[in-house]
Amino acid sequence: MNRAAPSPDAAIPPSLAGTQALAAAVDGALLIDRPLLRKRLLTLRRRLAGALPTERLQADIDAQLARSAGIVTARRAARPVSVTFAPELPITVHLPEITAALQAHQVVVVCGETGSGKTTQLAKLCLHLGRGVHGRIGHTQPRRIAARAVATRLAVELAAPRAVGYSVRFDDTVADSAAIQVMTDGLLLAHTQSDPDLLAYDTLIIDEAHERSLNIDFLLGYLHRLLPRRPDLRLIITSATIDPQRFAAHFGDAPIIEVSGRGHPVQLRYRPLVTPDPDQVDRTLIEGIVAAVTELQNEGPGDVLVFLPGEREIRDAGEALRAHGTTGLELLPLYARLSRADQDRVFAPAKQRRVVILVRAEP
Repeated sequence: MNRAAPSPDAAIPPSLAGTQALAAAVDGALLIDRPLLRKRLLTLRRRLAGALPTERLQADIDAQLARSAGIVTARRAARPVSVTFAPELPITVHLPEITAALQAHQVVVVCGETGSGKTTQLAKLCLHLGRGVHGRIGHTQPRRIAARAVATRLAVELAAPRAVGYSVRFDDTVADSAAIQVMTDGLLLAHTQSDPDLLAYDTLIIDEAHERSLNIDFLLGYLHRLLPRRPDLRLIITSATIDPQRFAAHFGDAPIIEVSGRGHPVQLRYRPLVTPDPDQVDRTLIEGIVAAVTELQNEGPGDVLVFLPGEREIRDAGEALRAHGTTGLELLPLYARLSRADQDRVFAPAKQRRVVILVRAEP
C-alpha cells in the first residue's frame, strides 16, 4: 500500500508555518528595521512553539512591517522615471567605469577637479543603479550652505523633489520618500550615536574628503571599521587632491578613478594694501575691497566674489560698499547664520552684477 509523502510543512503547526511568510517580508523591509524585526520574529516562533499567547507580539510585528513597507513603496514612487546625466560634464564619460568599480568593490575613490560634476552626478548614478530604496544614499558636504545647495540642485536635475532632502543643524527636509539625503559630515558623524551600523543608508558619498577636517577624518576611521560588518554598504570618497592614494590605501587599496575638470581662464591681479610711498597711508582691508569692486565695475560682465575671514568682516564690507555707492550692484552676504531665504538669493538669477561676500574656507 503506497502512502503519499508528507508535505514539508506537515510537521509544522500552521501558525509556525505562517512565520515563514513573515521572514520573507522582513527581508524586504528597511535595512534599519530588519534587526529588530528578526529578533521579534524569533521570539514569536519560540512563543508559538511553547503554545504561549502571541496576539500582541504578532500585531506589533505586522504594524512595523506595514510601516516599513509603506516607506519602501513611497521611495520607489518618488524616484524619477529615468535618470539623465549631463553630457558636458567630464565625469559622465567615466560613469560606466565607476559603475563597474561599485559592483566589484565596496569602496571607490573618485578624484576629480572642481567642475568635473562629481558632486551631483555620483548621487544620481547611485539612484540609477537602484540604490536608495531599503537604505538611503547619504551624501555629505563640509558646510551647511553647500548641503542645501547640492540638495536643491539634485532635486531640479532629477525633476523629483520628493526623492531628495537635506539635513543640517536646525533644518531638515528629508521625507520618508527621500532616497537621497544630503547632509553635513558632522551630522552623519552624530548619527552614528543612534545608528552605530548606519543601517539607514545603503550608500555613502563622502564629498570633498581632501579638506581633511576632524569630522571627515573621524568618519573615514569609523567607516573603515564598519565596512566589514556591512558588506552591503557602498562607499564613494571624492577628492580634488592630486594624491588620492592615501584614501585608497586606507581602505585596502580601493580603486581610484581620476576625472578631469573644466578649466576656466583666470587673470590674477595683485593690489597690495601696503603702499610703497611712506608719505601715503596704507589701505585697510575694507578700503581695499571697496577699491577692488570699484575697479571691477568698469570691467566686462560677471559677478564678484569677496572672501573674508568671518561674519563681522562680511557685515563691515557690506556697509562700506553701501556707503560708497551700489548703483548697478546687488550686495549678497553669505554665511551659515543667515536665514534660508537670504541664502537662496545667492543662487537665484539676477539682472545686476552681484557682489557675493562670503566666509573664506579654511585650507
